[in-house]
Amino acid sequence: MPELLRAPAEIKYAEELDWLESMDDSPKPFSWRLSPKMVRLFILGSERSDGLDREIAPKWFGDRTFVERSIVTLASDRGLLLIGDPGTGKSWLAELLSAAISRNSTLVVQGTAGTTEDHIKYSWNVSMVIAQGQSRESMIPSPLMTAMEAGTIGRFEELTRATSDVQDALISILSEKYISVPELDSADRDSIIFAKPGFSVIATANSRDRGVNDLSSALKRRFNFVRIPVVTNKKSETEIVRFRTEELLRRHQIELDVPPTLLDVLLRSFADLRASSAAAGSDDQKLESALSTAEQIGVLEDAVLHSNFFGETALTARTLASSFVGSLSRRAPEDLAILNKYLHGVVEPRSKEEGGPWPEFLAGGRDTIATLS
Repeated sequence: MPELLRAPAEIKYAEELDWLESMDDSPKPFSWRLSPKMVRLFILGSERSDGLDREIAPKWFGDRTFVERSIVTLASDRGLLLIGDPGTGKSWLAELLSAAISRNSTLVVQGTAGTTEDHIKYSWNVSMVIAQGQSRESMIPSPLMTAMEAGTIGRFEELTRATSDVQDALISILSEKYISVPELDSADRDSIIFAKPGFSVIATANSRDRGVNDLSSALKRRFNFVRIPVVTNKKSETEIVRFRTEELLRRHQIELDVPPTLLDVLLRSFADLRASSAAAGSDDQKLESALSTAEQIGVLEDAVLHSNFFGETALTARTLASSFVGSLSRRAPEDLAILNKYLHGVVEPRSKEEGGPWPEFLAGGRDTIATLS
């Protein structure tokens, strides 16, 4: 198979999934490829008590109850709605669940203002319709219809970004578990597409999008909600950032040292800014960034790539500070003013008290702010 820029989870972890499937002798719901216990193990990683011959590395870091409730929901006849702030790993968890259960995480509808009912049901191959008329062969099934016919997991990303009429079309799919095709002859057995056992929908929603296109009470009843919180535990966040950074280094074949002290600087800086944002009296006093773990990874990724491409063998505090300011300053001059206040009020005293990488981080941050101002 040719190398992919970003392989879906079922391809990236194919060997591991094959091994887990060969070892799995527990009952499986419907057409699931792995049992619920093995799905959980694949996502959260193995422990010594599991008694496996090999270690399974964790791929999602969070409370196991979120994963377990998600798995139980998918084994029922209800849809799963993962809701939380940006960057909390909702989409990644949805992908891992789909890969473990169905070995296909690519049946995805992306919710936007331009998403139509055709995107979640079906459309037509116009040239075939002109030549042969409307038939099952000239129909183009949506990813959700494909999932229904295969008895697998379909995904709907950013559900609240889709308009209310599109959301309403999803209600019948979740409740009736079939799609009617009125364009076809009602006597034709293909005029109704029924879902096979194992079909379910994993949707994600951004809690910051509340009010964009609120879900109706009817649609909410078709979903079990699992709220994914922002990771605030320093140990968990360190594991996530380190895991993603190691993936990045392997993918780019980069040999670069990321000192633990700089990882600590990044984690503490984000924690400081989150606390400041929580205490802010208005949106003008908050960074536009959600300050999520995903954005932390983005800052570190930017710094690592900059260091690698421009001849450095180790990540420096100055490079990290440049990436930190550059990535978080989305509004000018508001975000720059907030970051400047943080450097002056928090980082400067800390650099005098603790030393280490903080003085260089302070200098790099100030230089970047001066450049961007």
